[in-house]
Amino acid sequence: MQNSFRDLFLLNPEIIFLNHGSFGACPKPVFEIYQEWQRRLERQPVKFLGREIGGLECEAREALANYIHTAAENLAFVPNATHGVNIIARSLRLGPGDEILTSDHEYGACDYIWEYICQKTGASYLRQHIPLPAGSAEEIAEQFWQGVTARTRLIYLSHITSPTALRLPVEAICPRARQAGILTLVDGAHAPGQIPLDLEALGTDWYTGNCHKWMLAPKGAGFLYARPEVQPLVEPLVVSWGYHATPETTSGSTFLDYLGWTGTRDPAAYLSVPAAIQFMAEHDWERVRRDCNSLLRQALAELSELVGIPPLYPLDSDLYAQMAIAPLPPETDLAWLKTRLCDDYRIEVPLTEWNGRKFLRISIQAYNSPNDIAALQAALRILLRI
Repeated sequence: MQNSFRDLFLLNPEIIFLNHGSFGACPKPVFEIYQEWQRRLERQPVKFLGREIGGLECEAREALANYIHTAAENLAFVPNATHGVNIIARSLRLGPGDEILTSDHEYGACDYIWEYICQKTGASYLRQHIPLPAGSAEEIAEQFWQGVTARTRLIYLSHITSPTALRLPVEAICPRARQAGILTLVDGAHAPGQIPLDLEALGTDWYTGNCHKWMLAPKGAGFLYARPEVQPLVEPLVVSWGYHATPETTSGSTFLDYLGWTGTRDPAAYLSVPAAIQFMAEHDWERVRRDCNSLLRQALAELSELVGIPPLYPLDSDLYAQMAIAPLPPETDLAWLKTRLCDDYRIEVPLTEWNGRKFLRISIQAYNSPNDIAALQAALRILLRI
């Protein structure tokens, strides 16, 4: 992995940044294009937002659609994946007895969405336990499917989970759900850019993802995918002009009209997505991802040996990509350790707790190097006295 990548990002060079997964990091060339879109907006806002934005966003959706393998008319831009989950959760007509099935590895904010919806509708939100250490994709799929009942209306799953960085086998679960007449929503907050994504092959009904994390776009760029058959089920989270689109303003799709213009906003992050895709293409991002995964695999092995606790995934598996968790001793004070790592060693890395167990969640991006991992290990030896 080339350390020269570090110079292509705006990150503080004094910080060892092992936390790309939380909010991402935008390369300088992409950020410059983002700022140019903002300047163009400010030079002539009426022309830009009143006459140009429709065509510009269409071009950006086309580039994104080609990257994630679907049609542009199946994609709407949203600020982030959590926003996309809210749209689908508010669109479903749920009632008492209906069940939403998920895993016990989901992102807290999205858990809260479903808890809120179920409180209002009388539906149930059920978390199927997926144990760690993980076995294989086939085992995880079968473990999850044990939670399906005749009352399951929707399966909601992360493609790559936030607290445990586990890649869930949605490629196996979604087609099986379709055969059983169960709707599926995949939360791809961490997937686009970190792993190859083919939405048409995936077989899900809805998929919401972030472009501002592993795809390297500016903050506030996300998308919602809906396969054509379920697009009529999607209702606007914010009702605006698209609800009564005219022949002159309609996109030809109520799905896109409803989720398009929702009032004055800055579309620069959306319009910068093609630049992020181009940046990855110019820097052979498939190789970058392989290099990152290789460094992460080595780090997981070394950290597990350091603390004397086995890894949470088979190290030679594809159950993790560029982000993974490493175990910490159960007596670890997470708040204290995080503060010491940040303040004393200038290491930015999240510490997580899941089902009473404690972990480091390490992200490896192009700008990371073996020296970053060595610094983390050295700090842990001192702080944990191991």
